[in-house]
Amino acid sequence: MRFRHHVFVCENRRPDDDPRGSCGAKGSETIRAALKEELARRGLKKVVRANVAGCLDACALGPTIVVYPEGVWYGHVRPEDVPEIVESHLVNGVPVERLRIFRE
Repeated sequence: MRFRHHVFVCENRRPDDDPRGSCGAKGSETIRAALKEELARRGLKKVVRANVAGCLDACALGPTIVVYPEGVWYGHVRPEDVPEIVESHLVNGVPVERLRIFRE
């Protein structure tokens, strides 16, 4: 396996008047950039891949990211949450419960 984790960051943009909002309008591009920067800083770029995702269908909870292979979903993520997600989940294998959202 080439990557230990894939982290998908929703960057979908809906029209400004959509009542659900969108992750792209809530700053998800900045979150992905922070994630890529943190992965590089920690030397994890060869084992964790940060990917752009289209709509993850959790707009009201965005910005949303999902980590595979575990299938752990995070909502209301802010750039300042990225180091904690990397340290706790991607390095130590412990999901960040305070950001976790559960998808059925």
